[in-house]
Amino acid sequence: MGSFNASLDKGFILVGFSDWPQLELILFIYVLIFYSLTLFGNTTIIVLSHLDLRLHTPMYFFLSHLSFLDLCYTTSTVPQLLINIEGHDQTITYGRCVAQLFSVLALGSTESMLLVVMAFDRYAAVCRPLLYTTIMHPLLCQALAISSWVAGLVNSLIQTGLMMAMPLCRYRLNHFFCEMPVFLKLACKDTAGTEAKMFVARAIILVFPATLILGSYAHIARAVLKVKSISGRRKAFGTCGSHLLVVSMFYGSTIYTYLQPNDSYSENEGKFVALFYTIVTPMLNPLIYTLRNKDVKGALWKVLGRGTDSR
Repeated sequence: MGSFNASLDKGFILVGFSDWPQLELILFIYVLIFYSLTLFGNTTIIVLSHLDLRLHTPMYFFLSHLSFLDLCYTTSTVPQLLINIEGHDQTITYGRCVAQLFSVLALGSTESMLLVVMAFDRYAAVCRPLLYTTIMHPLLCQALAISSWVAGLVNSLIQTGLMMAMPLCRYRLNHFFCEMPVFLKLACKDTAGTEAKMFVARAIILVFPATLILGSYAHIARAVLKVKSISGRRKAFGTCGSHLLVVSMFYGSTIYTYLQPNDSYSENEGKFVALFYTIVTPMLNPLIYTLRNKDVKGALWKVLGRGTDSR
């Protein structure tokens, strides 16, 4: 029996999808395409939000933060997955594993808090339209964004610290990246106490924000139903509906993974669910937010037109 620190020299073996060799080529192509689309889509959102004055609003300020989060989140796992699928190297060093574990927890926790902030922004826009510019002052927007990042980092520090103190007996991770539920399977002794503390931390960072978001959207739905203009209702439901879809995908998959008891957690199922929230969701977010958004489409054509004129 050794501690987490004892694995400094050994590192870990990432099993990945080697149990299904017939799927590896398909997965490699699928992951590479989705990763490329994620990089392109989220980078485009960040660039447009910076360049176009029409997008200098709280909504797009937070959306650019979400896009940056998605870029970092998917980049923290996908390159390792592609290397793993190719079969060149299925090992990961202690330092890289801890860094990946910390970054995944930090970025996921930050996104959970940021989605609450974005829901508050939509609540202020729909339910308090006359006071919206006063409520969502640039200083408050910056403070809310910074608070989301700080909360995510603190949560990650706590949970990573608790996991590093656990004694481990095995160094074979049945996953494609270093993720917390899989690490709990490697423990040598009963970790009920540690798991209870970590469960409380996860519940705070997932369940509490999800409850706040549902509450804010209940108020939004009530306010929208009072709007007499059909076009006004469509615009409000279109803007808020896109955010609610992103919220459903994020919290549905993460709550399934992180809030189920360790005894009932299936490593094989967990790998495929993780593919969804590490690859699919970050790729879909830019599409969901911009597919029917005239402001973003206008900004994109403006930038493309400017680039054409400059030639």
